[in-house]
Amino acid sequence: MNVTRRQILRAGGAAMAVGTLPSAFATTAKYPERPIELIVPWGPGGGADQLARLTGKLSEPILTQSMPIVNVPGGTGATGMAKLLASPADGHSAAIYIADSHALLVGKDARWSMDSIIPAAVMIQAPSFLFVAQNSRFKSWSDFAAEAKEKSGQLKVATLGFGSVDDFTLSYLGARGIKVVQVPFSKPSERYISILGGHADALYEQAGDVAQFLNSGQMRPLIVFSNQRFEAFKDVPCSKELGFEITLPQFRAIVMRGGTQSERLKIFSDALTKVAALPDFRKFLKEQFADEKSFLPAEPAAAFIKRQLEDMRAAVKQS
Repeated sequence: MNVTRRQILRAGGAAMAVGTLPSAFATTAKYPERPIELIVPWGPGGGADQLARLTGKLSEPILTQSMPIVNVPGGTGATGMAKLLASPADGHSAAIYIADSHALLVGKDARWSMDSIIPAAVMIQAPSFLFVAQNSRFKSWSDFAAEAKEKSGQLKVATLGFGSVDDFTLSYLGARGIKVVQVPFSKPSERYISILGGHADALYEQAGDVAQFLNSGQMRPLIVFSNQRFEAFKDVPCSKELGFEITLPQFRAIVMRGGTQSERLKIFSDALTKVAALPDFRKFLKEQFADEKSFLPAEPAAAFIKRQLEDMRAAVKQS
């Protein structure tokens, strides 16, 4: 069979055209090419760590890649975030990003900005409380507030650290006469048991993180920082009804490094959307005393996190 030069050129051109198609979207079609490292900027055992391990387990069959968990505690999350920002922006590194780390952006020496990260999803939203041991002398919020005013700066409250949401809320209360001393604990487990061992008078925390102590009757809440009372603790007053215009809900999101390809971000966010709909994750939200409508995919998650930063800055001004 005779083949002309023109036919050969046409065939070669068609082959080249077809050959270029996969390369144009190869980065998307193959993603993820390897395991996605999930950085937890906190020690093992806390709420962020629990979220990471469950998400990693549930996402593996969806992404067909594993999600190894790497705990990098320190600096109210700054050390772990530094690891994320030092990683390539190729979608193979992500980090648990919580309200307390986000609060660092309010300070003057923030090590990253909103442009440094891209939210893939908000996984959990939950209000914060002040808890005391079951046998505490404080039977109500009124008891605690009265003594804090009478003995200004003497009551100790266990917190995550300075510059955190805990700090903002307690500073806000301090500006209104309820002045306490913060006692930071970097290890979640130490913070949780501080009020049981008498190392602190109260604990600033989310209910889900201390669920085991609440369920066993070792702790009880005095106040919830929210616009409304919490269903599980109907007798506990909320900050709004007490005249405190501060809520600053805790959130736990998953972010990637800024500059990550949008197609890869979408694949990852879509996988997290599927994770959030699974029965095991819904059960986890209930156990964490979290909002059942906590989940937000990438785009609304970014808008939510931006609003939270604005609220934090407003709270600092009011303090």
